[in-house]
Amino acid sequence: MNKSGLGAALRILRASSGMEAKAVARSAVMSRSKLSKIETGSVAPSITDVDCILSALGVSDEVKAEYMAAAREAATEVTAWRLVRRLGYSRKQQQVQALESRTALLRLFQPSLIPGLLQTPEYARAVFARKNLPETQLERTIGARLARQAVLYSEGKTFRFIITESVLRWRILPPLAMAGQLDRLISASRLPGVDIRIAALSTPQRDFPGHSFVIKDDRTVTVELVHAETVMTDPRDVSLYVSKFDRFSESAVSGDEMRTLVERIRDEFLRKQETA
Repeated sequence: MNKSGLGAALRILRASSGMEAKAVARSAVMSRSKLSKIETGSVAPSITDVDCILSALGVSDEVKAEYMAAAREAATEVTAWRLVRRLGYSRKQQQVQALESRTALLRLFQPSLIPGLLQTPEYARAVFARKNLPETQLERTIGARLARQAVLYSEGKTFRFIITESVLRWRILPPLAMAGQLDRLISASRLPGVDIRIAALSTPQRDFPGHSFVIKDDRTVTVELVHAETVMTDPRDVSLYVSKFDRFSESAVSGDEMRTLVERIRDEFLRKQETA
């Protein structure tokens, strides 16, 4: 099986499972029409699409490995943000949530903004408000992002975050709201499966930040660019990002040292609020 015949193979697999297309589409967080286009071959499924469809069908690990190998035939996949906007940012958040629920180890490097899994409602609103969404869509998208955060409390999962200190100081909110966001980081850092590290400005570094990226179980790397989201699955590419993450992890502060740094920056925001 190759990627060109993947849609037809997924249709046969669904038919043999006895599941109706409507039920599969709902569980895979996609529209019924999109599933139909994938199955008929008029739309090439993304790696995320295939992963969600197979999970909805409840196939065995062996079957999933075979189909995912075909989906990864193209090692790099690019999805323009304009297409995500057409799909709906809230639906995109739901798709990410589905993938995160099946990820045992998530590593995220962020030199630009607070990671979505750690954002307060105010911070999430500031991020998505810049996309000029209608108010109803904005509210759904914020709600979907916040709903993702429940996964942080799941047993058997590990979340490792590395955030550059400049992100903590980047004022996209008023001082008091930024202080609240930093309090959220401190509280999340105490969760059993969560490790938050800060690449401090005062610490000598062995690498350059570049851009944000997310590594899921050594299987995929997702990079958010200005115009698009890029997903890489080639093991050689994934290993490059793992190495970069590890280099920053070695020099980043963690534990009580991390919390002390965040508290100091939080207090700076509180003093700015008092003098405003």
